[in-house]
Amino acid sequence: MHIKDLFNLEGKVIVVTGGSGQYGQCLVEGLAEAGGTVITTSRKLESARETAGIFRKRGLEVHPMELDQGDPASVQALKEALSKEFGGLHVLVNNAVSRPMKGYGAPIAQFAASMHINATGMMDLVREMSDLIIRSGGGSVISISSMMGMKGPDLSNYEGTDMGDLPPDYFFHNAGLINLSRYLAKMHAGKNIRFNCISPGGLFNHQPRPFLDNYCKKVPLGRMANKDDIKGLAVLLASEAGAYINGENILMDGGLNA
Repeated sequence: MHIKDLFNLEGKVIVVTGGSGQYGQCLVEGLAEAGGTVITTSRKLESARETAGIFRKRGLEVHPMELDQGDPASVQALKEALSKEFGGLHVLVNNAVSRPMKGYGAPIAQFAASMHINATGMMDLVREMSDLIIRSGGGSVISISSMMGMKGPDLSNYEGTDMGDLPPDYFFHNAGLINLSRYLAKMHAGKNIRFNCISPGGLFNHQPRPFLDNYCKKVPLGRMANKDDIKGLAVLLASEAGAYINGENILMDGGLNA
């Protein structure tokens, strides 16, 4: 295949969960720019509609759908709607995350609430969407993890800020996503479906200057990630260009952990 064809996502139906978030919008944009038919989901349908509207004004094919990842009925409704309205599914970008836990000493009920969405709900979603991808002829599941799923926190990054009380559920969830992808790749062998993770470093979002200084001086590229950095990786893993990448976790951190 010509290299342009390898990266072309025309004819591919793609779901991006949490598509209205910071990384979510980057993912929706990149996959749609590559020609994909992208469905952006949110617990609040109006939020998904706003996101879709931004990109549809540019002529990109982006559609909104509602999804409450913690509600099995909502997951089933999404599955049925994708089959009915789009004829199936080829790519799931497993990006949605809930962050109810506010720090290490937070009530344990907040950890349970996080697991309900980020573990149980996520597993339900991935299992059901994987089934639909297989029935649609095969494709790709891309989970958005974090470098924080691969290592403990570097607390020196937070010196001079009030950002250092890091919640444990975030580390637990992202580490689990990485190994779950390996598990799913093995369990679905021979079914023409691939499972991979992207583990980004920090995304610039106008963080306090002390944090930016502490963090960026450790990154060989000298900066945090920007909104374009994840787009190419997502297109690679969604497209035929990544057809032989399976069960992998790709670290995208500018060399911070080199």
